[in-house]
Amino acid sequence: MALDPICGMKVDEQTALFLETNGITHYFCSIHCREKFFKIHRNLEPVRGSEQTQALYTCPMHPEIKHAGPVDCPKCGMHLEPLNPGMSETEEDSHLIKLLSLKFWIGLSLTLILMLFMLAEMLGIQSLQSFSASKLFVLIQFILATPVVLWCGNTFFIKAWKSFLNKNLNMFSLIALGIGASYGYSSVAVFFPNIFPDTLKKMGKIDLYFEAAAAITVLVLLGQLMEAKARHLTSQAITALFKYAAKNAHRIVNNEEEDVLIEALAKGDLLRVRPGEKVPLDGIIIEGKSNIDESMISGEPMPLSKKTGDRVIGATINQTGTFLMRVEKIGAQTLLAQIIDLVLKSQRSRAPIQKTADRVSSYFVPTVVLISTLTFVIWAVWGPEPRLSHALINAIAVLIIACPCALGLATPMSIMVGVGIGAQSGILIKNAEIIEQAEKITHLFTDKTGTLTEGSPKVTACITDTGSTETELISLAASLEQNSEHPLARAIVEFCQNQHAVFQPVQNFESITGEGIQGNIADKIVLIGKRRFIEKQGIEIPTSIEQKSAQWQNKQETSVWVSSNRKVIGAFAISDPIKETTPEAIKALHTMGLKIIMLTGDNHKTAEALGRRLKIDEIHAELNPKDKQDFIKKYKEKGAIIMMAGDGINDAPALAQADIGIAMGTGTDVAIESAGITLVHGDLRGIVKALRLSRSVMKNIRQNLFFAFIYNTCGIPIAAGILYPFFGILLSPAIAAAAMSLSSVSVIWNSLNLRKIRL
Repeated sequence: MALDPICGMKVDEQTALFLETNGITHYFCSIHCREKFFKIHRNLEPVRGSEQTQALYTCPMHPEIKHAGPVDCPKCGMHLEPLNPGMSETEEDSHLIKLLSLKFWIGLSLTLILMLFMLAEMLGIQSLQSFSASKLFVLIQFILATPVVLWCGNTFFIKAWKSFLNKNLNMFSLIALGIGASYGYSSVAVFFPNIFPDTLKKMGKIDLYFEAAAAITVLVLLGQLMEAKARHLTSQAITALFKYAAKNAHRIVNNEEEDVLIEALAKGDLLRVRPGEKVPLDGIIIEGKSNIDESMISGEPMPLSKKTGDRVIGATINQTGTFLMRVEKIGAQTLLAQIIDLVLKSQRSRAPIQKTADRVSSYFVPTVVLISTLTFVIWAVWGPEPRLSHALINAIAVLIIACPCALGLATPMSIMVGVGIGAQSGILIKNAEIIEQAEKITHLFTDKTGTLTEGSPKVTACITDTGSTETELISLAASLEQNSEHPLARAIVEFCQNQHAVFQPVQNFESITGEGIQGNIADKIVLIGKRRFIEKQGIEIPTSIEQKSAQWQNKQETSVWVSSNRKVIGAFAISDPIKETTPEAIKALHTMGLKIIMLTGDNHKTAEALGRRLKIDEIHAELNPKDKQDFIKKYKEKGAIIMMAGDGINDAPALAQADIGIAMGTGTDVAIESAGITLVHGDLRGIVKALRLSRSVMKNIRQNLFFAFIYNTCGIPIAAGILYPFFGILLSPAIAAAAMSLSSVSVIWNSLNLRKIRL
């Protein structure tokens, strides 16, 4: 046995996570402790280890880029972000913001002094007239500008150099060319003024552009700082979820209570949760009841009543009662961990609309360099004196104002903010493509049980055929149904238990998805399921039970048939009440222009009664999973763009077939895995919110792209000097840098405004 170096727990060396560094092997009880070890001992180089020994980082604009450290993206030059959900709130993030902030304020201070010198000279202040012509004044400009350009803006040159080496020109390529040209030209003019022709000299001296180089650097730094802070803001919802997680728990062992860290818990552990405490992990209440605040997971403010047998979610808050729970999921299996992982992956995914921006950007930078070169040549050959000075300034202005950073930010910023908003509202979006697709939805297909209804069915009555007893019926039904996970099965088992059913051993149990179940009990072949399932076996339905079943169906109650040795011995009536929020959601979806179609495995009469009450456009009943999938295929062939909502295993094929699958968070893991969107609260109003979110995000992206394109479309000709022949206006590089930064700020500000939308 070894000790975890972080939490001190004893761990088995044969099965524990391990990491070897410099001849020393460290053993860990969990990934959490191993990651904390990495943060403390950053200088250690791992030689080998179990699973991944280093944290991976990825680019927010190019998710295919992954690296084992926080370096710059080889494509766009952006700082890579941690891929591991457990590292979303890292010290690297804070360090980057602090460093950018420090560089910005130092650069701004020195640049303002430069600007004051230039302003005083332009205004003709007498005390500076003679000083400005001196070599000392020129040298002071160089001294003030050098730390701004070479220290504050050093990352721009590093990223630009990498872009040339990797043959992936990006916004930093243009920035570095612009700043480097103005600073380099001015520096040469300071130390080697005699190499310049007289045509570049005014009143015996050469114009210097140190203030332009410094101003451009500071303005770009401001944009980078705002972008870093904006990305930090978009991840606050995820950061908050991490902070909500419980740190320890009260474990019950041999009727004694002990306090342990969450990392020490295992599946099956019994925990006591008191009022005011956080639920440690996902599990089931086995004793007691309480009201639990699940708002941080579902976005719903009202606490939910929980009792024995109900599921509870880790990190939610127990409000009133004390209860015992059994741990069902730990680590990455918990809902909280899955939410964080899903949201982070979605934020890094790319919407199809971004492909347009990417294609434009791939040709944009080389085109801008060409335009800048042509601008220099045209002004140098045909421009007014001083030609070379005008040529240099206008060429630099083109490089700076055309920086495509706003274009690169337009889609990712909106996606990051939108996905975060969805997570806070209990809407988990698998990837960015789903957001774009959801805006175009024309049809909503929906299951009935657990989607339109509560999904907590109850047996309201049972009937037996002549020659059979109720005792036999409930004993056979309870024994067979206890092997099934279907909601109707649970309802029958609960009813039979209350009737003191005698459970018998079952052999050869088989579940036929969407139909029913069968098995052998005491040498009897027992079948339970739909009427169609029973009749397929050639078993006749007794008239007395058939008449009673018709009465149940008229009251929106479902009939479940039971046969033993090829003879129907009885049936159960099961009622599943409509969710209170369903009528409101259906009305809102109709208002949004969607056609709503119900696909259910239930019988026609029950489905039609429910559909009429909810004013659903089309009702298709008695369908198996393949039938549901075929219906969606048929409508898609007609041009419909389909969203499918469901919560069961039998809905998984249809969810996968639809353009967008919507899974209720209260449903099965298979349904959730097959869906593009998961509604944590299992409320149909979540679909309305998801559609509103999609439309808002796509509108925001189009606004961002407009901002980005309009600045570049109008800015490049102006920077090249197109207005000079008509109005005598030239754009200085400093003003070009301000305009470029304004375009990025506009995109960031507009994206963050998404947080104000009400779903």
